[in-house]
Amino acid sequence: MRVTQGRVPVELPGGGGGVDLNLLLALDVLLDEGSVRGAAARLHLSEPAMSRTLGRVRKALGDPVLVRAGRRMVPTPYALAVRAEVSAVVERARAVFAGPGAQDLRAVSRTLTVVGQDAFAAAWAPRLFARAAAEAPGVRLRFLPESHLAAPVLREGVADLEVGVIDTVAPEVRVEHLHDDVMTGVVRPGHPLLDGEVTPERFAAADHLAVSRKGRMAGPVDTALAELGLRREVVGNVGTYPSSLFILLHTDLVGLFMSWARPLTDTLGLVTFPLPLELPPLTLGMAWHPRNDADPAHAWLRECVRDLITRTDDDTSGWVG
Repeated sequence: MRVTQGRVPVELPGGGGGVDLNLLLALDVLLDEGSVRGAAARLHLSEPAMSRTLGRVRKALGDPVLVRAGRRMVPTPYALAVRAEVSAVVERARAVFAGPGAQDLRAVSRTLTVVGQDAFAAAWAPRLFARAAAEAPGVRLRFLPESHLAAPVLREGVADLEVGVIDTVAPEVRVEHLHDDVMTGVVRPGHPLLDGEVTPERFAAADHLAVSRKGRMAGPVDTALAELGLRREVVGNVGTYPSSLFILLHTDLVGLFMSWARPLTDTLGLVTFPLPLELPPLTLGMAWHPRNDADPAHAWLRECVRDLITRTDDDTSGWVG
Protein backbone atom coordinates (compact mmCIF):
# COMPACT_ATOMS: atom_id res chain seq x y z
CA MET A 1 0.00 0.00 0.00
CA ARG A 2 1.37 3.39 -1.00
CA VAL A 3 0.54 6.85 0.25
CA THR A 4 -0.94 9.11 -2.39
CA GLN A 5 -1.47 12.82 -2.31
CA GLY A 6 -5.22 12.42 -2.63
CA ARG A 7 -7.52 11.96 0.35
CA VAL A 8 -9.62 8.91 1.16
CA PRO A 9 -12.30 10.49 3.35
CA VAL A 10 -14.27 8.34 5.77
CA GLU A 11 -17.14 9.83 7.76
CA LEU A 12 -16.83 8.98 11.43
CA PRO A 13 -19.93 8.12 13.46
CA GLY A 14 -21.25 11.08 15.40
CA GLY A 15 -20.29 13.67 12.82
CA GLY A 16 -16.52 13.44 13.37
CA GLY A 17 -15.80 14.64 9.83
CA GLY A 18 -13.57 13.16 7.13
CA VAL A 19 -10.46 11.19 8.00
CA ASP A 20 -7.66 10.60 5.49
CA LEU A 21 -6.83 6.91 5.66
CA ASN A 22 -3.49 7.67 4.03
CA LEU A 23 -2.52 9.42 7.26
CA LEU A 24 -3.10 6.18 9.14
CA LEU A 25 -0.71 4.36 6.84
CA ALA A 26 1.80 7.19 7.15
CA LEU A 27 1.56 7.05 10.94
CA ASP A 28 2.14 3.30 10.90
CA VAL A 29 5.29 3.62 8.77
CA LEU A 30 6.60 6.64 10.69
CA LEU A 31 6.36 4.77 13.97
CA ASP A 32 7.95 1.69 12.42
CA GLU A 33 10.88 3.60 10.91
CA GLY A 34 11.29 6.25 13.60
CA SER A 35 12.44 8.77 11.00
CA VAL A 36 11.06 10.92 8.22
CA ARG A 37 13.79 9.77 5.83
CA GLY A 38 13.08 6.07 6.40
CA ALA A 39 9.33 6.56 6.10
CA ALA A 40 9.79 8.56 2.88
CA ALA A 41 11.83 5.74 1.34
CA ARG A 42 9.25 3.12 2.38
CA LEU A 43 6.33 5.11 0.95
CA HIS A 44 8.16 6.31 -2.20
CA LEU A 45 7.84 9.97 -1.24
CA SER A 46 10.34 12.81 -1.05
CA GLU A 47 11.49 13.85 2.41
CA PRO A 48 9.74 17.25 2.16
CA ALA A 49 6.50 15.49 1.21
CA MET A 50 6.91 13.08 4.13
CA SER A 51 7.57 15.99 6.48
CA ARG A 52 4.35 17.64 5.33
CA THR A 53 2.50 14.36 5.88
CA LEU A 54 3.89 14.15 9.40
CA GLY A 55 2.61 17.66 9.98
CA ARG A 56 -0.86 16.60 8.86
CA VAL A 57 -0.71 13.55 11.15
CA ARG A 58 0.25 15.76 14.08
CA LYS A 59 -2.59 18.15 13.34
CA ALA A 60 -5.13 15.34 12.97
CA LEU A 61 -4.10 13.68 16.25
CA GLY A 62 -3.31 16.78 18.24
CA ASP A 63 -0.04 15.15 19.28
CA PRO A 64 3.61 15.57 18.12
CA VAL A 65 3.79 11.79 17.45
CA LEU A 66 7.59 11.87 16.93
CA VAL A 67 9.91 14.23 18.78
CA ARG A 68 13.62 14.88 18.45
CA ALA A 69 15.88 13.19 21.03
CA GLY A 70 19.48 13.97 20.21
CA ARG A 71 20.17 12.80 16.66
CA ARG A 72 17.10 10.61 16.37
CA MET A 73 13.35 10.81 16.77
CA VAL A 74 11.36 8.95 19.42
CA PRO A 75 7.60 8.34 19.70
CA THR A 76 5.52 10.22 22.24
CA PRO A 77 3.65 8.32 24.97
CA TYR A 78 0.43 8.70 22.99
CA ALA A 79 2.08 7.33 19.84
CA LEU A 80 3.34 4.32 21.80
CA ALA A 81 -0.13 3.75 23.21
CA VAL A 82 -1.80 3.60 19.78
CA ARG A 83 1.04 2.02 17.80
CA ALA A 84 -0.19 -1.56 17.96
CA GLU A 85 -3.78 -0.67 17.09
CA VAL A 86 -2.66 1.51 14.18
CA SER A 87 -0.62 -1.37 12.77
CA ALA A 88 -3.53 -3.79 13.19
CA VAL A 89 -5.98 -1.44 11.44
CA VAL A 90 -3.58 -0.90 8.54
CA GLU A 91 -3.13 -4.64 8.08
CA ARG A 92 -6.89 -5.19 8.12
CA ALA A 93 -7.28 -2.44 5.53
CA ARG A 94 -4.67 -4.09 3.32
CA ALA A 95 -6.57 -7.38 3.54
CA VAL A 96 -9.87 -5.70 2.66
CA PHE A 97 -8.53 -3.89 -0.39
CA ALA A 98 -6.49 -6.87 -1.54
CA GLY A 99 -9.70 -8.68 -2.44
CA PRO A 100 -11.00 -12.21 -1.82
CA GLY A 101 -8.39 -14.93 -1.54
CA ALA A 102 -5.49 -12.50 -1.79
CA GLN A 103 -3.28 -13.93 0.94
CA ASP A 104 -0.06 -14.05 -1.08
CA LEU A 105 2.77 -13.52 1.39
CA ARG A 106 5.02 -12.45 -1.46
CA ALA A 107 2.94 -9.30 -1.72
CA VAL A 108 3.22 -8.43 1.99
CA SER A 109 5.49 -5.52 2.89
CA ARG A 110 6.02 -5.02 6.62
CA THR A 111 8.35 -5.47 9.58
CA LEU A 112 7.82 -8.27 12.10
CA THR A 113 9.53 -7.92 15.45
CA VAL A 114 10.56 -10.88 17.61
CA VAL A 115 11.70 -10.47 21.22
CA GLY A 116 13.65 -13.20 22.97
CA GLN A 117 17.06 -14.39 24.09
CA ASP A 118 20.00 -13.36 21.93
CA ALA A 119 20.68 -17.07 21.51
CA PHE A 120 17.41 -17.41 19.59
CA ALA A 121 18.49 -14.87 16.96
CA ALA A 122 22.00 -16.31 16.82
CA ALA A 123 20.76 -19.88 16.32
CA TRP A 124 17.69 -19.42 14.17
CA ALA A 125 17.74 -16.01 12.48
CA PRO A 126 19.67 -17.38 9.47
CA ARG A 127 16.97 -19.97 8.83
CA LEU A 128 14.21 -17.40 9.33
CA PHE A 129 15.84 -14.92 6.96
CA ALA A 130 16.27 -17.66 4.34
CA ARG A 131 12.62 -18.69 4.65
CA ALA A 132 11.47 -15.07 4.45
CA ALA A 133 13.49 -14.57 1.25
CA ALA A 134 11.84 -17.60 -0.30
CA GLU A 135 8.27 -17.19 0.95
CA ALA A 136 7.77 -13.56 2.02
CA PRO A 137 10.50 -11.35 0.49
CA GLY A 138 8.71 -8.17 1.56
CA VAL A 139 8.86 -9.12 5.24
CA ARG A 140 11.64 -7.61 7.30
CA LEU A 141 12.58 -9.38 10.53
CA ARG A 142 13.70 -7.41 13.56
CA PHE A 143 15.07 -9.17 16.67
CA LEU A 144 14.99 -7.46 20.05
CA PRO A 145 16.71 -8.86 23.17
CA GLU A 146 14.86 -9.65 26.34
CA SER A 147 14.77 -6.78 28.78
CA HIS A 148 15.36 -6.95 32.52
CA LEU A 149 12.22 -4.80 32.78
CA ALA A 150 8.79 -6.45 32.66
CA ALA A 151 7.42 -4.22 29.90
CA PRO A 152 4.18 -5.23 28.10
CA VAL A 153 5.89 -5.32 24.70
CA LEU A 154 3.16 -7.40 23.05
CA ARG A 155 0.25 -5.30 24.26
CA GLU A 156 2.01 -2.05 23.34
CA GLY A 157 3.01 -3.33 19.89
CA VAL A 158 6.75 -3.01 20.51
CA ALA A 159 7.07 -6.67 19.48
CA ASP A 160 4.87 -8.97 17.42
CA LEU A 161 6.05 -12.25 18.93
CA GLU A 162 7.85 -13.29 22.10
CA VAL A 163 9.84 -16.53 22.02
CA GLY A 164 11.46 -18.33 24.94
CA VAL A 165 10.46 -19.13 28.49
CA ILE A 166 7.14 -17.29 28.64
CA ASP A 167 6.31 -16.05 32.11
CA THR A 168 3.64 -13.51 31.28
CA VAL A 169 0.41 -13.64 33.23
CA ALA A 170 -1.41 -11.06 31.12
CA PRO A 171 -4.87 -12.53 30.41
CA GLU A 172 -5.10 -11.04 26.91
CA VAL A 173 -1.88 -12.67 25.65
CA ARG A 174 -1.97 -15.89 23.63
CA VAL A 175 0.65 -18.46 24.73
CA GLU A 176 1.57 -21.65 22.87
CA HIS A 177 3.81 -24.31 24.40
CA LEU A 178 6.42 -25.57 21.95
CA HIS A 179 9.10 -27.66 23.64
CA ASP A 180 10.51 -28.79 27.00
CA ASP A 181 14.27 -28.30 26.96
CA VAL A 182 17.12 -29.23 29.31
CA MET A 183 20.26 -27.32 30.22
CA THR A 184 23.65 -28.80 29.43
CA GLY A 185 27.13 -28.00 30.62
CA VAL A 186 29.56 -26.42 28.17
CA VAL A 187 33.36 -26.09 28.27
CA ARG A 188 36.28 -25.59 25.92
CA PRO A 189 37.85 -28.62 24.21
CA GLY A 190 40.44 -30.27 26.45
CA HIS A 191 38.91 -28.87 29.63
CA PRO A 192 40.12 -30.77 32.76
CA LEU A 193 36.50 -31.54 33.70
CA LEU A 194 36.23 -33.77 30.62
CA ASP A 195 39.03 -36.02 31.88
CA GLY A 196 36.84 -38.57 33.62
CA GLU A 197 33.24 -38.85 34.75
CA VAL A 198 31.52 -35.52 35.44
CA THR A 199 30.22 -36.12 38.93
CA PRO A 200 28.31 -33.55 41.01
CA GLU A 201 31.43 -33.12 43.18
CA ARG A 202 33.78 -32.47 40.25
CA PHE A 203 31.21 -30.21 38.62
CA ALA A 204 30.80 -28.14 41.79
CA ALA A 205 34.57 -27.89 42.30
CA ALA A 206 35.10 -26.07 38.99
CA ASP A 207 34.92 -22.30 38.50
CA HIS A 208 31.66 -21.28 36.86
CA LEU A 209 30.35 -18.50 34.63
CA ALA A 210 26.73 -17.45 35.18
CA VAL A 211 24.41 -15.93 32.58
CA SER A 212 21.66 -13.55 33.64
CA ARG A 213 20.39 -10.36 32.06
CA LYS A 214 19.53 -9.25 35.63
CA GLY A 215 23.04 -9.95 36.89
CA ARG A 216 22.08 -12.88 39.12
CA MET A 217 24.94 -15.09 40.25
CA ALA A 218 22.83 -18.06 41.40
CA GLY A 219 19.97 -20.12 40.01
CA PRO A 220 18.42 -23.61 39.82
CA VAL A 221 21.84 -25.25 39.51
CA ASP A 222 22.83 -23.87 42.90
CA THR A 223 19.59 -25.12 44.42
CA ALA A 224 20.20 -28.62 43.04
CA LEU A 225 23.78 -28.63 44.34
CA ALA A 226 22.68 -27.43 47.77
CA GLU A 227 20.32 -30.40 48.02
CA LEU A 228 23.41 -32.59 47.65
CA GLY A 229 25.34 -30.57 50.23
CA LEU A 230 27.50 -28.98 47.53
CA ARG A 231 28.28 -25.43 46.50
CA ARG A 232 29.86 -24.12 43.31
CA GLU A 233 32.08 -21.06 42.87
CA VAL A 234 30.61 -18.56 40.40
CA VAL A 235 33.42 -16.18 39.43
CA GLY A 236 31.47 -13.98 37.05
CA ASN A 237 28.29 -13.17 35.16
CA VAL A 238 27.42 -11.98 31.65
CA GLY A 239 24.08 -10.86 30.27
CA THR A 240 23.68 -13.14 27.25
CA TYR A 241 24.42 -16.76 26.38
CA PRO A 242 26.20 -16.09 23.05
CA SER A 243 28.68 -13.78 24.79
CA SER A 244 29.34 -16.45 27.42
CA LEU A 245 30.47 -18.90 24.74
CA PHE A 246 33.42 -16.77 23.69
CA ILE A 247 34.53 -16.49 27.32
CA LEU A 248 34.22 -20.24 27.83
CA LEU A 249 36.20 -20.87 24.65
CA HIS A 250 39.29 -19.15 26.07
CA THR A 251 39.10 -20.01 29.79
CA ASP A 252 38.69 -22.99 32.11
CA LEU A 253 35.32 -21.72 33.29
CA VAL A 254 32.26 -23.97 33.12
CA GLY A 255 29.05 -22.63 31.63
CA LEU A 256 25.48 -23.65 30.90
CA PHE A 257 23.63 -23.67 27.63
CA MET A 258 20.26 -24.67 26.20
CA SER A 259 20.06 -27.92 24.23
CA TRP A 260 18.05 -26.27 21.44
CA ALA A 261 20.94 -23.87 20.76
CA ARG A 262 23.61 -26.56 20.46
CA PRO A 263 24.47 -25.50 16.87
CA LEU A 264 26.07 -22.40 18.40
CA THR A 265 28.38 -24.44 20.61
CA ASP A 266 29.15 -26.80 17.74
CA THR A 267 30.06 -23.88 15.48
CA LEU A 268 32.61 -22.64 18.02
CA GLY A 269 33.95 -26.13 18.70
CA LEU A 270 32.85 -26.13 22.33
CA VAL A 271 31.99 -29.35 24.15
CA THR A 272 28.63 -29.94 25.83
CA PHE A 273 27.90 -32.58 28.46
CA PRO A 274 24.85 -33.70 30.49
CA LEU A 275 24.62 -32.09 33.89
CA PRO A 276 24.94 -34.55 36.80
CA LEU A 277 21.96 -32.89 38.48
CA GLU A 278 18.18 -33.09 38.46
CA LEU A 279 16.98 -29.75 37.11
CA PRO A 280 13.47 -28.59 36.21
CA PRO A 281 12.83 -28.49 32.44
CA LEU A 282 12.82 -25.24 30.51
CA THR A 283 9.38 -24.78 28.99
CA LEU A 284 9.79 -22.99 25.68
CA GLY A 285 6.90 -21.29 23.97
CA MET A 286 5.79 -18.26 22.03
CA ALA A 287 3.33 -15.52 22.91
CA TRP A 288 1.47 -12.86 20.94
CA HIS A 289 -1.41 -10.43 21.25
CA PRO A 290 -4.79 -11.73 20.00
CA ARG A 291 -5.12 -8.84 17.56
CA ASN A 292 -2.62 -10.79 15.41
CA ASP A 293 -4.51 -14.10 15.48
CA ALA A 294 -5.87 -13.87 11.95
CA ASP A 295 -3.05 -11.82 10.39
CA PRO A 296 -1.52 -13.95 7.58
CA ALA A 297 2.01 -12.58 7.99
CA HIS A 298 1.94 -13.14 11.73
CA ALA A 299 0.52 -16.64 11.27
CA TRP A 300 3.40 -17.34 8.86
CA LEU A 301 5.93 -16.15 11.44
CA ARG A 302 4.37 -18.35 14.12
CA GLU A 303 4.52 -21.33 11.77
CA CYS A 304 8.21 -20.67 11.07
CA VAL A 305 9.10 -20.48 14.76
CA ARG A 306 6.98 -23.54 15.53
CA ASP A 307 8.76 -25.55 12.83
CA LEU A 308 12.20 -24.57 14.13
CA ILE A 309 11.67 -25.18 17.83
CA THR A 310 9.69 -28.41 17.50
CA ARG A 311 12.04 -30.05 15.02
CA THR A 312 13.60 -33.31 16.19
CA ASP A 313 17.00 -33.30 17.87
CA ASP A 314 18.60 -35.13 14.95
CA ASP A 315 17.47 -32.50 12.44
CA THR A 316 19.56 -29.52 13.49
CA SER A 317 21.88 -29.27 10.50
CA GLY A 318 21.89 -25.92 8.82
CA TRP A 319 20.51 -23.94 11.76
CA VAL A 320 23.50 -21.63 11.70
CA GLY A 321 25.05 -20.14 8.59
